Amino acid sequence: MVKSAAAVLLLVVALAAAAVEGHKKKELSVGYYKDSCPGVENVVKYHVAKALKANRKDGAALVRLIFHDCFVRGCDASVLLDPTPENPHTEKTAPINIGLAAFELIDEIKEAVEKRCPGTVSCADIIIYAARDASSILSNGHVHFDVSAGRLDGVVSRAADAQRDLPDSTFTISELIRNFRRKNFTIEELVILSGAHAVGVGHCSSLRARLTAPPEQILPPYRSLLASKCAAGPDPIVPNNVRDEDPAAVAASFPSFLPKLRKVEFLDNSYYHNNLARIVTFNSDWQLLTEKEARGHVREYAENGTLWDEDFSDSLVKLSKLPLPPRAKGEIRTSCRRVNKY
Repeated sequence: MVKSAAAVLLLVVALAAAAVEGHKKKELSVGYYKDSCPGVENVVKYHVAKALKANRKDGAALVRLIFHDCFVRGCDASVLLDPTPENPHTEKTAPINIGLAAFELIDEIKEAVEKRCPGTVSCADIIIYAARDASSILSNGHVHFDVSAGRLDGVVSRAADAQRDLPDSTFTISELIRNFRRKNFTIEELVILSGAHAVGVGHCSSLRARLTAPPEQILPPYRSLLASKCAAGPDPIVPNNVRDEDPAAVAASFPSFLPKLRKVEFLDNSYYHNNLARIVTFNSDWQLLTEKEARGHVREYAENGTLWDEDFSDSLVKLSKLPLPPRAKGEIRTSCRRVNKY
């Protein structure tokens, strides 16, 4: 009996090791799971579409998740790891990751994929698939791209790494440019990826400086709107895009904007129109207007939404290919929230 259990354990370990070796031997490729887990992309898409039908805000959370994962230690799903007694300060706990969401949706997708193909598909690949599908749904298909897969899940997750690598909402344009350059992203790509703020929400703790910014940095009626909402509790959330604001709040502080409100969140180039009108949420958004090249790209994408759709798609592909650190270990986690125990 004991020998039988030991043999089963050894077999599980051997299979897991073989799967990892298989990942190591191949480069990232489109259709990576065609033979090892046929239909996995359809499984992810089904669960993402179902979730967004129930709550469209999950889509913005998935788009945010790809950035917050890949910008720290590469695309390795380290942002999904829960704190443990051995590691109480994972990336999830970092102040800069406040408000990250959709973890339960990733769990749901992972469970479905594990039932279909045990020990085969990494959580890191699931994040990329889910972000791609969410972007497509939120943009009515205008943002679309093929996903190269074959990533491994990391075994290291540190809040300090997230604090060091992720751009802060209080950054100046110089700090933003340096931050993105460290990951080999250009000023144009900084502007492109900032356009994701067309959807989602932010915490008032991330935009306090905007409440006292001068009129040349923020339109006073919008500043009043933010101030009224941020006074409602210790750290309320507000929509990133004023077009998704509560009509009652807009009527009270910014009535002239009522005709521009929209019924559902939509991933489009409205962020750039808002920025030029000084009605964006974060200091880091407004900072894009303070540098010549960045300001030119803001105007470019305000004028050409189709171009932004295409360039945003390309930038997400580039983001999705950020690698793990050299010599970093990887595995295919059974649960996205914890490393495997052999």
